[in-house]
Amino acid sequence: MRAFIRLAAAALVLGLFSAAPVSAQSAPPPASAPPGETRFSSNEILNAGHSFFGTVSRGLAQIVEKAVSTWGLPNGYILGEEAGGAFVAGLRYGEGMLYTKNAGDLKVFWQGPSIGFDAGGEGARTMMLVYNLPNTGAIYERFGGIDGSAYFIGGFGMTALTNNHVVLVPIRSGVGLRLGANIGYLKFTPQATWNPL
Repeated sequence: MRAFIRLAAAALVLGLFSAAPVSAQSAPPPASAPPGETRFSSNEILNAGHSFFGTVSRGLAQIVEKAVSTWGLPNGYILGEEAGGAFVAGLRYGEGMLYTKNAGDLKVFWQGPSIGFDAGGEGARTMMLVYNLPNTGAIYERFGGIDGSAYFIGGFGMTALTNNHVVLVPIRSGVGLRLGANIGYLKFTPQATWNPL
């Protein structure tokens, strides 16, 4: 009788251990969004960023982690390139593509002035995480905020810009020589323009 109880207990323990990996494998990854979700998961953002930025993956992962912990999952993102320069007053111009899950993709251009203790110039590949975007047309606004730059040959940084309840988080990987802090805005338009205002 004791041998039967030991055998049944051993079978129960083995059954529990063998069932645990099956249930873990069938669960969705913690960072992925549920089906039908209109927001992008951390993994989707990181995959898009890795293919866009290339080898600067460690810095990108840390910045995306910080953005997601602060603002949650974005419902859109922009991949593009920009250039800017400043000597007290500055200008920035860029272009890229806005990606959404449920409203399609949209070509966008941005430009904007800044003023502050800022000098130098840079060119950057830019990923902007977009939060609370009600529709793609709502991107055509001015988004203001405070920016700080510290580039010497290369750099990686994040800022936050807002308008109403929409938040943009530009993540830049730039090359150039620029140092300072400024206040300004980015204006998004459907066509390229030289007018930063």
